[in-house]
Amino acid sequence: MKISFRKIVPCVFLLLLAMRSFSQDTPLRPDKFYTMSGFGFSIPTGGSNDFMRPKFSTTIGVNLGLGNSGLFLYPKVSLHVFGYDNYITDPEFNYQLTQGRATTYLLNVALGYRKIVSKFSFYSYLGFGGGFILTPRLAVNAGTNTAMLNNKTNHMGIIEPGAGIEYNIGGANIFLESSFMHGLGDIGGQPFNAVPITIGIKPNLSKLFN
Repeated sequence: MKISFRKIVPCVFLLLLAMRSFSQDTPLRPDKFYTMSGFGFSIPTGGSNDFMRPKFSTTIGVNLGLGNSGLFLYPKVSLHVFGYDNYITDPEFNYQLTQGRATTYLLNVALGYRKIVSKFSFYSYLGFGGGFILTPRLAVNAGTNTAMLNNKTNHMGIIEPGAGIEYNIGGANIFLESSFMHGLGDIGGQPFNAVPITIGIKPNLSKLFN
């Protein structure tokens, strides 16, 4: 189903307008709305550690305050890159591949709680989501002396509890965050588990709701 961009823009505008009107009737939270971007690495754990190695990761998302307490909604998109050694063969991609790379494209939507203490903030969250993980495969044609590198798409649901700490530097927070990412599926015959560690910045755009 195709979604028209011209239909999305008015919907987003009306949503922001409604949120702005609501904020005029309620006290403004200092952490009403953050955008976030971070980088780091993701450490595979459990069975995933047998064939994956940490490389790097990037994350983008938003923190949207709910009500007047510390609750917030936390949608984010994560791209984690792992070193990958393929020890499983299949009829089409029949050679083992070492020193390859696996990449995740995962969307997570979490509910969190933030406690502000002076310039520091502490938060935790629990989220659910999913996406897919690309793992490399190598097929060799001995007759033509050619090799073909391709990716296998592994669709995956995710449960992700996490926690973080922030330090306010004025119009933004610097943050350090870690979580436990548990996949509801297997990669290479092993369950997928990883511990992402992310550092980055959260610009505070709460004044937009004044």
